[in-house]
Amino acid sequence: MKNFFVALLLLCVPVAGFAQLHNATRTTHLSNCGNFTANVIGFHHARYSSDGELLPWTSWRKAIKMEMEWYNRCPTVDGYPRFITVTFMDGNYHWYRKRPDTIPAMQDGMGILSYLKYYHFTGNRNPVYLKIAQQMGDFLVSDCNTPNSGEWPGFTRSTGKVGELPLPADCGSQQDHPYEIQPDKGALAGWALLQLYRATSNKSYLNQALHNARVLVTNMQPGTATTSPWPFRVDYRTGNGRGPVSADMSFALRLFNGLVHQGYPEFTKPASALWNWIITWQIPSAAGNGALWTQFFEDYDRLDNRNSWSAMNLARYLIEKRDSFDPAWREHAHTLIQFVTKNFTGIRDGVPICGEQDGDREPWGGANSTYGAVLAMYCAATGSHEYELLARESLNFGLYAIDKDGCPGQNALAALRGGWQEDAHTDKIHNYVDAMIAFPNWAR
Repeated sequence: MKNFFVALLLLCVPVAGFAQLHNATRTTHLSNCGNFTANVIGFHHARYSSDGELLPWTSWRKAIKMEMEWYNRCPTVDGYPRFITVTFMDGNYHWYRKRPDTIPAMQDGMGILSYLKYYHFTGNRNPVYLKIAQQMGDFLVSDCNTPNSGEWPGFTRSTGKVGELPLPADCGSQQDHPYEIQPDKGALAGWALLQLYRATSNKSYLNQALHNARVLVTNMQPGTATTSPWPFRVDYRTGNGRGPVSADMSFALRLFNGLVHQGYPEFTKPASALWNWIITWQIPSAAGNGALWTQFFEDYDRLDNRNSWSAMNLARYLIEKRDSFDPAWREHAHTLIQFVTKNFTGIRDGVPICGEQDGDREPWGGANSTYGAVLAMYCAATGSHEYELLARESLNFGLYAIDKDGCPGQNALAALRGGWQEDAHTDKIHNYVDAMIAFPNWAR
């Protein structure tokens, strides 16, 4: 009940006071509960410092290594480790028979980024991580494209169904209609494949990234104060859109700019037009009602459903590029972080967490770890301590979702092994790597 009233109070507190409220809440929790070690978070008894800060149940490096090793033991089905082709998998590597729907572009696109980052972070010593990243790329390139016809031909699918490989023409699932794709997910997959090409020199990855980018350019429209350059969903046959705003523009921007850097100047103008829309309309929207931050997750189709993930990933890109891309990156990243902190955060067990979207404020692994990682990156890049505590504790909270054998759950609210593989694993590892690079002492 305490957490309910804290969350309610949070909505009435200025964003600048969130850290102070968190500290006060933590102190109250200490005085009310006395011994924090009696509390359980996820799979483990919670550990707290003398002043109430949540500590990790084990070291970050050990926890992440255990999780990666657990996935290394995943059985191969249809030529791929099972977690690559199914979105819902339990703690015994079995997929949920009642959930045959999948999210290949998001799940495996972020998985490629996670596995590449972990491979490099660990000194390129274990080739199995590069191999799994390649298997994810092969799955996207070989089995997850729309037919070579229509207005969005050969484009990476946002949703699909287990066991139907290659994905058939009408495989759309979750809230996608059977013949629909999500342009932003194809951009995300394209960016991941471009990174995989850079790591392997395999031209099939570059070719798919180029193709996705060219289809995006062909179907790009001028964005306005109420519409993004692409709708959220599109019937790939006809080009008819559904949902005028798609929040995640950062991966299309990454893809266009990355291909320019790769030697394809044809994407210079589309990248400039996209950035102009972002800086003119979307970032200012974050300082207002956030209407241009609606729609991202595949299982929702509410037009008013803002999300934290898209804003934090744009902030990540600005922090990575800094002055080389946006002279006002500090201000813009701060605006995005404040938008998310104001609208999607809460406190659980005295710990700050970040929820996904207006329709779901739970700290799912992908959104919560994204929040913590980007806060850490911002603090490291600016030298500010403004968000360090929030970053560290939200990420410590997420580690409690990893069981003692390395099997993760989709969040730390319960001791539930497995679940959404994007939240449990593929959209999580890269965030911990980014945070460990930003603050190496947190990883000890």
